Amino acid sequence: MAETLPCPRHGEAAMDATRLAPYGRLGRMRTAYGVETVRAAERELMARLPDGALMQRAAAGLAAACADLLGRVYGSRVVLLIGSGDNGGDALYAGARLARRGAGVTAVLPAPDRAHAGGLAALRRAGGRPVGLDAAEELIERADLVVDGIVGIGGKGGLRPDAAPLADAAARSGAAVVAVDLPSGVDADTGEVRGAAIRADLTVTFGTHKPGLLIDPAREYAGVVRLVDIGLALPADATELEALQHADVARLLPLPGAETDKYRRGVVGIAAGSSRYPGAAVLAVAGALRGGAGAVRYVGPAADAVIARFPETLVSDRGPKKAGRVQAWVVGPGAGDDAATVAEVLATDVPVLLDADGLRLADAGAVRDRGAPTLMTPHAGEAAALLGVSREEVEGARLASVRELARRYAATVLLKGSTTLVARAGGAGAVRVNPTGTGWLATAGSGDVLSGLGGSLLAAGLPAVDAASVAAYLHGLSARFAADGAPLGAHDVAEGIPEAWRDVRG
Repeated sequence: MAETLPCPRHGEAAMDATRLAPYGRLGRMRTAYGVETVRAAERELMARLPDGALMQRAAAGLAAACADLLGRVYGSRVVLLIGSGDNGGDALYAGARLARRGAGVTAVLPAPDRAHAGGLAALRRAGGRPVGLDAAEELIERADLVVDGIVGIGGKGGLRPDAAPLADAAARSGAAVVAVDLPSGVDADTGEVRGAAIRADLTVTFGTHKPGLLIDPAREYAGVVRLVDIGLALPADATELEALQHADVARLLPLPGAETDKYRRGVVGIAAGSSRYPGAAVLAVAGALRGGAGAVRYVGPAADAVIARFPETLVSDRGPKKAGRVQAWVVGPGAGDDAATVAEVLATDVPVLLDADGLRLADAGAVRDRGAPTLMTPHAGEAAALLGVSREEVEGARLASVRELARRYAATVLLKGSTTLVARAGGAGAVRVNPTGTGWLATAGSGDVLSGLGGSLLAAGLPAVDAASVAAYLHGLSARFAADGAPLGAHDVAEGIPEAWRDVRG
């Protein structure tokens, strides 16, 4: 059974026509496993199967995916890029299957003596032919389909110099590019891309997703991801990444009952905004109200702007300590240099969401020493400042960065971006990756809406990792609905949250 994820390179238009099928209505969380766990599961399965049976399973799934992409196999021109590992063997056996269906299949062999012998023999028997690197560029230019079987899941550090021109030629061609298990040149465990790499239109991965297929920048190289079940038994306690789907989020959403009052729904405090950035307060309050809070208490200099837009907000000018009963705080959006308010909020004994200026103003020791949960929500630039590294380093190693922040601050961390990641306090365990993000969220104020939404879920009693994950999911889904293929503003994202909520509930 195959499962397919949408293509980040081609945007919303590449999604299933149902719009929401890629996020999953099957009711099971999507998971990804690291290379060593996958290899151990493969070894265990191979010990119970006839010799070569596992590779044949993979090749059959790969060939079927290629045939689906081609539409018409007979007469098509297929070029296989073959390395020395098992990925090359998978590609050769799949190529043999396509050749038997009438495709013209050519295998480019940078190192012929190291190619998978059985796969190469099968290709020859089916009428395919092997060639050297000299003929590669012309063949790729005329191909309908290019299959990347250069490097397997253990590859590190980008393509070697002899293989890099193959990636360039594939990118320049009009051919569809299919990667075997993951694009050659990307890091399966981390999602890092440190050198030349194949850019695929479709990646056919086997047994389980690999972290690099779900995390940028590698995710951008993977295109559509199709998971082929080959029978691996994977341990639940070794999961590296997990992605919520509709049913998972629906189970976590806080719903009012017959006896619910505003305090049972959760009262969230918003300490945000300044004379320079009053809109940050308005947007954070909007996110909190749309996120299901029973009441929102606002503390800060933007009270007039907040009340004008949301008269139901409870405002106070006496600071967080005297604002009244609050079950979670959001502090930092648009706060300017108000370090005193940030410190006052961090000293409370309720969950705190720390965002924007609050991240810069917070004392690291005060965050680590808190008894109640803390949720930090930096973007890459803010994460870089907290870690003392460049923004490029964070963006190139998102998984390592979010884990390190969670470890260093003993806080749950939501690292915003094209693939939003959520790490549990301390950095251990599976990291969650949000599947609903969209480039339309790269607009001023959208992070303030996310903060208010996350704060409302904390106030409702969700653990920090769940509040962060559900907030990111609804936030991304709302943006997709609100944008519908066109630009949007942060206020549109806030207004779209109820629609996202209803859709998740089904």
